[in-house]
Amino acid sequence: MSKPLVFEKPLGMRDILPESLAKQRHLEKLLRACITQWGYEEIITPSLEYYDTVGVASVTLADRMFKLLDKQGHTVVLRPDMTTPIARVVSSLYKNVPLPIRLFYQTNVFRAQEKEAGRNAEFFQTGVELIGDGTVDADAEAIALAVFCLRAAEVPAFKIAVGHVDFVDGLLEETVPDEAVQAQLRQYLHDRDYVGYRHLVDGLPIPEEHRHRLRALLHLRGGGNKIAEAHALTVNGKARRAVQTIASLWEALDAYGVTDDLLLDFNLISNLNYYTGIVFEGYAADLGSPLLGGGRYDHLLGQFGRPAPATGFALKMDRLMQVTAVAVPDQQERILIGYTPDRRAEALKEAQRLREAGSIVVTRMVENEADFFANRHETAGRVMFLTGKEDGR
Repeated sequence: MSKPLVFEKPLGMRDILPESLAKQRHLEKLLRACITQWGYEEIITPSLEYYDTVGVASVTLADRMFKLLDKQGHTVVLRPDMTTPIARVVSSLYKNVPLPIRLFYQTNVFRAQEKEAGRNAEFFQTGVELIGDGTVDADAEAIALAVFCLRAAEVPAFKIAVGHVDFVDGLLEETVPDEAVQAQLRQYLHDRDYVGYRHLVDGLPIPEEHRHRLRALLHLRGGGNKIAEAHALTVNGKARRAVQTIASLWEALDAYGVTDDLLLDFNLISNLNYYTGIVFEGYAADLGSPLLGGGRYDHLLGQFGRPAPATGFALKMDRLMQVTAVAVPDQQERILIGYTPDRRAEALKEAQRLREAGSIVVTRMVENEADFFANRHETAGRVMFLTGKEDGR
C-alpha cells in the first residue's frame, strides 16, 4: 500500500502565500490599468476546453497538456495557453463583431511536467491579442504596449529583442540546400549554441560566400543600424522581404518613442512554429529566461473557420515578480478589537462601523483583558479592548 500523501502537491504545482499574492495582484492591477488605456478589453475563458478543438489547435505539445475525460466521454484539457481559446471565441461568439478586436487576459495556464526541475505546471500570465490587423503598425502596437507594460511594472533594466521568422528561414534557404542541415542550424540558433553553429557552418560543402553570410548572421544584433547590414546579406527573396518589414516596423516603433528599449535580433528563433512574421522576446537584467514572448500568428484563426491576421504577447508573472521594483502599497489602517462575551454586540457593531469607514478590522473574543494582551499575535496598527483602554503596540 502506497504511503498517503499529506503535505505533498502534484508535480509542478505550488502554493502562493498571502504576501506574494498581494504583490502579484498589485502588479496585475498596474498592468490592467496600462493595457486598458490602449483600448483592450478583458476576457475570461474556461479552465477546461475540448481537446479536439482548442487542444488540437494549440501550439503546446499534446504530451505537455493535462488531459481528462468528462462525464460524456469527451477528452478535455486544462487550458495550455490563452491565445487558442481566444481564437475560438473570436471565431464563434464574436464571429459578427467587426475586426480588429483587442482583448487581454490575466489568468492561469497549465503545462504538464515530466519530472521535477523547478518548473511550474501552473503559472499566471497577463497577455494581449490584437486580432484582425495584418499591418506593421499592429506589430508596432503590440511591441510598444509590451514596453509600456514593463515600464508600468517598474522593471529596472530590460530589453525587448525583435526579429522576423522569415529572415533566418530565407537566409538558410538561400545558402544551405540540405533541409536537415537547415533544421540543425535553426536549433543551434534557438539554443544560443553559437559554437555548435559555427562548427557546423565551417564544415558545410557550400561556397565561401554563403559561409560568410551564415557567420555574419550571428552579428546581426543591435540597433537600427543592423537593418542595412541584414539587407546586404540577402537577395530578392523571403529574407529580403523580412528585412523590409523590420525596416518599416522600426520606423513605427521610433514614432512610439520606444526604440531605446529594443534590440533588433535577426537570428531570433522561436520554438513555437505558429509564428508567421515578427517575433519578439523581453529580457530583464539578472534573469536568464524571457519575461515575455510574442509575435504575429496569421494562421491560427483559420483553424476555427474565421481566417484573420493576429499578433500579441504574454507576460510571465512569476518571472516578472522576480525583477520588478514595485512595492505593495501600505494597506488601510488595521485594527484589532478584543472583547469579552458580554461585550460581543458592542464590539461587533464598532468593528462594522470602522470597516465602513475604510479600516481593516479583526475581532477576537477572550475571557478577560489580561488574556487578550498577553496572548495576542495578530499584527495591527491599533489595538482596542472595550473597557475603553487602547494599546497602540
